[in-house]
Amino acid sequence: MQAHTPNSQTSQASLGQRLANLTPQMVLAPTIFLAFAYVVGFSIWTIWISLSTSTLLPDPTYQGFEEYAKLWGSKRWTVAYQNLFVFGALYVVGSLAAGTVLAVLIDQRVKFEAVWRTIYLYPLAISFIVTGTVWRWIFHPNTGVERALHDMGWLAAKFDWITDRDLALYVVVITGMWHASGFAMALILAGLRSVDGDLVKAAQIDGASMPRIYRKVVLPTIWPIFIAVTVVLLQFAIKTYDLVVALTQGGPGVATTVPAIVVYDLMFQRGQIAQGAAAAVMILVALAFVLVPYALWSAWQSRKEGARHG
Repeated sequence: MQAHTPNSQTSQASLGQRLANLTPQMVLAPTIFLAFAYVVGFSIWTIWISLSTSTLLPDPTYQGFEEYAKLWGSKRWTVAYQNLFVFGALYVVGSLAAGTVLAVLIDQRVKFEAVWRTIYLYPLAISFIVTGTVWRWIFHPNTGVERALHDMGWLAAKFDWITDRDLALYVVVITGMWHASGFAMALILAGLRSVDGDLVKAAQIDGASMPRIYRKVVLPTIWPIFIAVTVVLLQFAIKTYDLVVALTQGGPGVATTVPAIVVYDLMFQRGQIAQGAAAAVMILVALAFVLVPYALWSAWQSRKEGARHG
């Protein structure tokens, strides 16, 4: 009977360790490959369709960037893109501001903190469709605040923002902020709780007030979290569809129309697949302008941290 030498036992142990280390990658590899193929493959297909003469059905005949020219020549598309910029800016800034205020208030170790956190996070658990439907009831003159005021005897009261072309987009902004503020609050609060307490104590010894400590010491310390939250909220804003559909249907007129609604309308209602694909590509470009710089910045930060600790 042949005895195992120490070298053979060591090699078997190292082989077993390597296999154990590779097991997670081997399990995840098929999923990652399929997801990558799905995203990249359909993105390439969409770009190709946008350059074709497709109408009701895909047609591989190449026609160049004609559909892009038609798209940007459409007033509805330009208005949708303008609405996206206005909505995105107000939605991100408003959600960050509201989330920061809520996080700072909860950071004071208030009573029933878990209850308050649950209340503020609750909107995030509700789908955009439900959120939009409920807020539509609230803002609509026939069912919401205006109807309640009339029932109480204030017949001259008006609260018809959702049917006003100049105010309808701000209804979408307010609704989106209500939905996303809890998300921003949770991440910012986690950042506040990670700040070194010695920094706060040192500032208090120097005589700084708590508002000044948060403004000058604590919040600047967690600036990477603000960047991460901003990127996520921008993704939400760019891809917004179901919230607007449930709340305003893109109206009145095109006052709240966003690019995703135009894509759906072109592809599935008008049968203009090529132009709808061109609109989808423009949304992809907008996402790339957000995600690519963030990915490069994250890689730079990781390399910087590695060099510092190395």
